[in-house]
Amino acid sequence: MQSLVDAVFYWSDLFGTAVFAFSGVLVAGRLRMDGFGVIVLAAVTAIGGGTIRDLIIGAEQVFWVADPTYLWVILATALLGQYIARLPRRLPWYILPLADAFGLALFTVIGTEKALAHGTSGMVAVVMGVITGVAGGMIRDVLAREVPMVLQREIYATACILGGILYTGTLALGVTPLLATLAGMLGTFVLRVAAIRWHLSLPAFSLGR
Repeated sequence: MQSLVDAVFYWSDLFGTAVFAFSGVLVAGRLRMDGFGVIVLAAVTAIGGGTIRDLIIGAEQVFWVADPTYLWVILATALLGQYIARLPRRLPWYILPLADAFGLALFTVIGTEKALAHGTSGMVAVVMGVITGVAGGMIRDVLAREVPMVLQREIYATACILGGILYTGTLALGVTPLLATLAGMLGTFVLRVAAIRWHLSLPAFSLGR
């Protein structure tokens, strides 16, 4: 049973990697980058957050160094994504945001769980979950010379914080890791989808003249 659960999460992680990479492809296309630029934006979006997390917590190996499958997924997404993005009949608008919300939820819990496994406190683990979920997109936006989305009003990183707190909190209450994982993912996913559906946002800080 545990091996099946591990397999599901591994393949889900690869799916999330592809989704995040595709968002990088779309940004590169909007900026009319060449093929190398497409791959760079796809890669930093997909694995940037997890790389920073592994370096901070002192992981023995960065996850994509230990398993280069992630790099192959990114490369395939960068190549195929350029074709898919040009198709005249595209997917319904809500497919990519929903897939992105799922990837965000999964990355958040994976980052939080890995930090806890390396002996961090609950608070630090939540921060690592947020970094795993959003840092790659922040790097992508900086390379695209844009203000990162997570630093604006949109509820994105906030959803990661909720998911990380739910994961660490339910573990502290003594529930099984699987149920804690589901709770953390569900919290992140529901809040992110609600923000998309009802245009929820945090209040903006403004210094009036």
